[in-house]
Amino acid sequence: MKTINDVCFKGKRVIVRVDFNVPLDENFQVLDNTRIVSSLPTIKKIISDGGKAIIISHLGRPQNKYEDRFSLKHLLPELKNLLSVNISFSKDCIGDNAVKKTTVIKNGEVLILENLRFHSAEKEGDLVFAEELSKLGDVYVNDAFGCAHRKHASTSIIASFFPRNKYFGLLMSKEITTLEKMLFSPKKPFTAIIGGAKITGKIEVIKSLLERVDNLIIGGAMAYTFIKSLNGKVGKSLVENSKIKIANSLIKLAKEKKKTIMLPVDSVNAKNITSDCIITSDIYKIDEDLIGLDIGVKSCDIFSKIITDSKTIIWNGPMGLFEIDKFENGTKKIAKSICNATKNGAFSIVGGGDSVSAIKKFNYEKNISYISTGGGAMLEYLEGKVLPGVFAIQN
Repeated sequence: MKTINDVCFKGKRVIVRVDFNVPLDENFQVLDNTRIVSSLPTIKKIISDGGKAIIISHLGRPQNKYEDRFSLKHLLPELKNLLSVNISFSKDCIGDNAVKKTTVIKNGEVLILENLRFHSAEKEGDLVFAEELSKLGDVYVNDAFGCAHRKHASTSIIASFFPRNKYFGLLMSKEITTLEKMLFSPKKPFTAIIGGAKITGKIEVIKSLLERVDNLIIGGAMAYTFIKSLNGKVGKSLVENSKIKIANSLIKLAKEKKKTIMLPVDSVNAKNITSDCIITSDIYKIDEDLIGLDIGVKSCDIFSKIITDSKTIIWNGPMGLFEIDKFENGTKKIAKSICNATKNGAFSIVGGGDSVSAIKKFNYEKNISYISTGGGAMLEYLEGKVLPGVFAIQN
């Protein structure tokens, strides 16, 4: 694997594609700097070598034009607080002025360029745009695992302009190494926990995991689609009606492979998310005017026993609407069980924005073996897909 540890960057302009897509409050203050902190080792390596770190990233979902709330200028105070070096900003990410700024800054300094997604060509994977970006540096480094599954100009196309000078950043290499370890040499029992709202986007992941895991736990709103596929009555719970047959086929596939998809047995329900009347029921027998919003105590106990006995654990997706305290118990119990298993020697990975948010809400970050910065990228890697951002560096 070609990483930045293989080279000295003294005197070089190094384009670093990072994932600084972080949440901001109404005053444009960074609410969670995890992604920024995760790329600091790569940035520090470059500037400590005497190189120039040219930072490129996206932020939010602008409509292909400048939108102040999505400007990367808002990240300067946070980055300046984390790095004790001079940090400059460019109002665009391409063009003569941007290129000039990369030559003006001194060795050991940092330049942040404006949001890549202010240009539609970024998401389109445009070759000309990628070539313009390539003029910013002498070396290209991809440290944005969270974007590695996107075939965008800055994550995969740009690498072709650096055939001998392209590398994985330290975060990217760590993500890949960790996932490969888990997939190809996991300690048994191996348990996967998949939650969240929908089956859509996770079908191939579930199929792939059934080839590898000993236990596959399903939770979150997506569980109600599985329950309905088994003729359960789920009231007004979120169900993907178009995926009911697929859910049932996945259950049958698991049986064929002599594996078990573990589904919740009880559900925490309410008429709406603001209701103070919380009713727990058999998950197959939810009243028609109720919505399932979390897994129940019995499900927590069953799942926790499986997790506690596991030696390798991967988790993507919450068990319920954990953002609301009265529906957080299932997610919190599962998170706690993963922490306990980790304490007892298991290797655990948590990935996906909601799962990571839950871990942070409950202050469990230090009790997990590895927290991935990429939810979508992690899922596609688990499917066995070749990620464009990874392929571009390796070839």
